Amino acid sequence: MVTPIRRAGRPTTRQAFSLRQLTVSFGMVVIVVIGVGLTLKKAVQGASAHPGSAVLVGVVVLTAVVGLVRWGRRRRAVRVAPAGGPAPVGFVAGAVEPLVEPEPDPEPEPWVEAEAEAEADDFTDMGAEAFEEAVARLCERDGCHDVRVVGGANDLGADVVAVAPDGRNVVLQCKRYGEGHKVGSQDLQRFGGTCFAVHGADVAAVVTTSDFTGPAAEYAEQCGILCFDHGALGGWADGTGPAPWEAPAP
Repeated sequence: MVTPIRRAGRPTTRQAFSLRQLTVSFGMVVIVVIGVGLTLKKAVQGASAHPGSAVLVGVVVLTAVVGLVRWGRRRRAVRVAPAGGPAPVGFVAGAVEPLVEPEPDPEPEPWVEAEAEAEADDFTDMGAEAFEEAVARLCERDGCHDVRVVGGANDLGADVVAVAPDGRNVVLQCKRYGEGHKVGSQDLQRFGGTCFAVHGADVAAVVTTSDFTGPAAEYAEQCGILCFDHGALGGWADGTGPAPWEAPAP
């Protein structure tokens, strides 16, 4: 799945003009100024008669003025939210830093394990090339790397080659036969002549959708070739049986 690329632009923060807010602020300033003026007038009138009270009133007035100045500064620096939502963390009025939304983690690629398990009973309906690809996916699913499908006219007996999780070279011959067509000794002999000497197999196996004849099974045992019939293939596919490189040596 391709995750769309989000291009983050520089936001434009624009505070809407509010006549009501301006009127209220102006009114508060007028009230404070009138109050301070009246207080100063009283203080001047009573300064001659009560000097101590005049000093006290002056301190109160000075404190009120300082508080008003600080309130104005805090109001100018208050955090405001852009139109359409609450103020994000770190956003201050007048700041020009863009707010970049973090990219979500890419979705993992769907793996073929479920597909391989679903096809465990459908191998006989596949063509020869599709069967080789399915066997290669099983190898990848179970931890093999450098998995390659090499079957073809000049494959020299190998259809799938891979490196097992423990580092051994795996060479597989895939026989997609019908139920009444068993793998014979000639098939095993052709594979046995190349799997070790030509392909350097540490693990050699013939994987089939059918079964093996008696002579073929005997030859495979003598040469150290694993025979994976339809039942063993189904167990490998659905996880109830071992993979070829995990099976006991013949």
